Amino acid sequence: MSSTPERTHVRQTAPFRWEDVSLLAYKEDEGTHFKGVTRQVLFPGDSQLPVQWRYFEVAEGGHSTLESHDHVHAVMIVRGEGAVLVGTRIHRLATGDLVYVPARTWHQFRAPAQGPLGFLCLVALERDKPRRPTAEELARLREDPAVASFIRV
Repeated sequence: MSSTPERTHVRQTAPFRWEDVSLLAYKEDEGTHFKGVTRQVLFPGDSQLPVQWRYFEVAEGGHSTLESHDHVHAVMIVRGEGAVLVGTRIHRLATGDLVYVPARTWHQFRAPAQGPLGFLCLVALERDKPRRPTAEELARLREDPAVASFIRV
C-alpha cells in the first residue's frame, strides 16, 4: 500500500454513493446469517493512517451477522434508524448516534421494516476475521429473552 492516497477528493454521486467506490457484497460467503447488507470501502487505509473507513447499509428489515472480533469498531449512524446488539445490551439507533464495539464482543445491527440503516465504520487496517458464535455461545446469549428475540442467525 502506498504511503499517500492516490486521490485526495472523492465526490458523492448519489445519496450514500461515491465516485469510483464499488458497491460490494457485505460478506464474500453467502448465507442466511445476514440479510440485505451492502458495503463500500471509502478509505482503504495506508501506512500513514492504518485504518479502513467503510459505509454499510442494511436494507429495510435486514440485519448484519451476529459476530465478534479481536478488534474494535467505531460506528456513526448516518442514515435512518435501527437497533444494535453490543454484548448483551440492545440500543435503539438514530442518525448521528455513535456506537463503540469493544474487542471480543458480540454485535449485530438491524434495520426496521420502514427504511434502511446506514453507518460509517472505522476499523484497524490490520484486523482479524469475524467469528460467529458456537452453538454453546448462542445458547448462552439466548438465555436473555430480550437478546433471544433480537438476534438473527
